[in-house]
Amino acid sequence: MQPLVSIITIFLNAEDYIEEAIASAIAQSYDVWELLLVDDGSTDSSSKIARDYSDRYPEKIRYLEHPGHKNCGMSASRNLGIQHARGDYIAFLDADDVYLPDKIAQQVAILESHPEVGLVCGRTKWWYSWTGNESDRSRDFLQKYALPLNTAISPPTILILFLKDEWASLCDVMVRRQAVETVNGYETSFRGMYEDQAFHAKLCLKYPTFVSSQCWYLYRQHSQACTTDSHVSGKTLAARQMFLTWLEDYLSKSGLQQSEVWRVVQQQLFPYRHPHLHRLWLKWRFGIVWRGQKMWKKFKITNE
Repeated sequence: MQPLVSIITIFLNAEDYIEEAIASAIAQSYDVWELLLVDDGSTDSSSKIARDYSDRYPEKIRYLEHPGHKNCGMSASRNLGIQHARGDYIAFLDADDVYLPDKIAQQVAILESHPEVGLVCGRTKWWYSWTGNESDRSRDFLQKYALPLNTAISPPTILILFLKDEWASLCDVMVRRQAVETVNGYETSFRGMYEDQAFHAKLCLKYPTFVSSQCWYLYRQHSQACTTDSHVSGKTLAARQMFLTWLEDYLSKSGLQQSEVWRVVQQQLFPYRHPHLHRLWLKWRFGIVWRGQKMWKKFKITNE
């Protein structure tokens, strides 16, 4: 018997994109899934769209919302989906993004063949060409990891690698339900950015992660996206500092103050807590590099 996969899609005013996201779930080559559409207080037609799909596919798709149709934030909305999920495995699909057809099938196969693994992730494609504009086609790119691929990486090594490199995209991940329950889901203090990193950090401290070279997910780039809005408004640095401070506290409560991951977090918090010293260090570092390059050029000229 094939395991059930619960796909959780949270949305807030996503009328322009949500049908394409839903269609990509319906088009999966793996058929044993359920789709939970979690409304975070939408005021556009996306609520109606989600309800219509729930009515059309009552055995596969369910519509959920917070009491009073409130806006409770991304973490609380994902947790609501988790509470109602029936699957052995849990996946996430943002309302403006798209799964490739074999995403669920291939990730289930990996988790079934690696029982020690808590989650699996692949390489996300940053998707600009969805606009159909010729100029956007060349902007698409595939995420590159500076870490081992097609293998399981144990904790806390996987967390250290993610902190130093680039995090897996939330919607490219599939997680065992038991693992999600063990870490108590999402941190509700994160209403927006970095809610996925906090969730992943908790998982990566407890479970091996299988990192695949496969691409299963298209991450739509557009001006209304949460990350785009945060970059434009300058919220990204503040959000990262909040995440690192939370992680420091989480590690402290877990008794990991002497660990390698603790040292990495301290290094990454240094620029936020000591900006003046960090700027001085950067000037010193770049000064050495500049003088080294100048001396190398002089050496080459002298020896030509």
